Amino acid sequence: MRRLSLSSRLALLFAACTAVVSLFAGVLFSRASEAHFVELDQQLLDGKLIGLRRALHDLQSSDSEVKLAEELSRQADLSLRITGSDGQRWYDSSTNIPQALPRRSGLSTVSHEGTDYRVLNAPLFADKPESPQLTLLLDITHHQHFLQRMQHLIWLTVGLSALATALLGAWAARSGLRPLRRISAVASGVSAQSLNSRLPEENMPPELAEMAHNFNAMLGRLDDSFQRLSAFSADIAHELRTPLSNLLTHTQVTLTRPRPIEDYREALHSNLEELQWMAQLVNDMLYLAKADHGLLIPKREPLELGQETDLLLEFFAPLAEDAQVKLSRDGNARIEGDRSMLRRALSNLLDNALRFTPVDGEVRVRIVDQPKELRLTVENTGQQISKDLLPRLFDRFYRADPARREGSSEHAGLGLAITQSIIRAHGGQIRCESENGWTRFVIELPRGD
Repeated sequence: MRRLSLSSRLALLFAACTAVVSLFAGVLFSRASEAHFVELDQQLLDGKLIGLRRALHDLQSSDSEVKLAEELSRQADLSLRITGSDGQRWYDSSTNIPQALPRRSGLSTVSHEGTDYRVLNAPLFADKPESPQLTLLLDITHHQHFLQRMQHLIWLTVGLSALATALLGAWAARSGLRPLRRISAVASGVSAQSLNSRLPEENMPPELAEMAHNFNAMLGRLDDSFQRLSAFSADIAHELRTPLSNLLTHTQVTLTRPRPIEDYREALHSNLEELQWMAQLVNDMLYLAKADHGLLIPKREPLELGQETDLLLEFFAPLAEDAQVKLSRDGNARIEGDRSMLRRALSNLLDNALRFTPVDGEVRVRIVDQPKELRLTVENTGQQISKDLLPRLFDRFYRADPARREGSSEHAGLGLAITQSIIRAHGGQIRCESENGWTRFVIELPRGD
């Protein structure tokens, strides 16, 4: 069964609401009109009852019948029946009065041969228990006809109102949902080749403006991710081209003529270095792929960051001595984390700092223990990095130094990306700051306790 569209649902909802409101208002008006007529009839019959009692006050007087006829003649649709205390009928003012009438006191309504009557029973003498009974009958057929016509009009109004509201609701819903159709049109046109389409947020109603903003933000993220993926593929090809070309060229040159066994050994050793670098590159890429899919799950073991940092500084001390760079560490903290992963992240930062620190420069590691988190910074002196480049430092295969854009057997531009993945796997964040002659990588890790 085909599902109703949102416009149709809204139109039917509007029609149902209008029908219910119209029906409720009509029934309320009908009941109010009926109650009003009953009140009017009650007042009329009470007034006539007073006159009839006055006319019948002395039943033995000679002019009582004249007074009664005169009183009844003033209301053409009024009839009277007088019965004794024993129930015997004494007098009927009209032959059309129904034989069986209610005997209870008060006001009631009866129907007889297509005629509706309002009946009022009351004693002739209110202070005498054995008093004769007066039964006043008021023809209210015209009232009932009016109420019936009004009820028919109510049903007609309800039907027409529901139909008109359904049509107007369909038009209003279709007009109001035009921005949604625009969103659908933009979404249907999105593809890998056209991710630059955006919704005009300024023309959207307030209820849809936030959704349009989020939709545009989603398209922006998709576009950025696709561009990064395309650039990543191109970077992979670019990084592998140089070592593959070196391997092919070296092997072809070696095989051009017979050579001594030592030349073949040297050629294989050179090829081995290139292959090891390519294997490391592939391993790093697989490591990042695991991080992207949430498969990089660190172990949780207590660590002394000061001790771990000192071990790494001891490892890099010979390189720092050759480069005439000073290494130092300040502060300490305990944390639960993966020792090998955190060592790799910190090692990448120290290696990066040493490579870009000038002679007689300094590399410092600072550890600040805070109540809710700990902060670890690796900072080095050197040339300041432009603020425009800071957000890109953690991109894969990105190198801030233009002179190192070609494939290298030492650094492929994945170290900072791997470091960021490790820190995020531990629930932390990393950022870079560069000012006043210092470049600083700031790591913020939540406390495990």
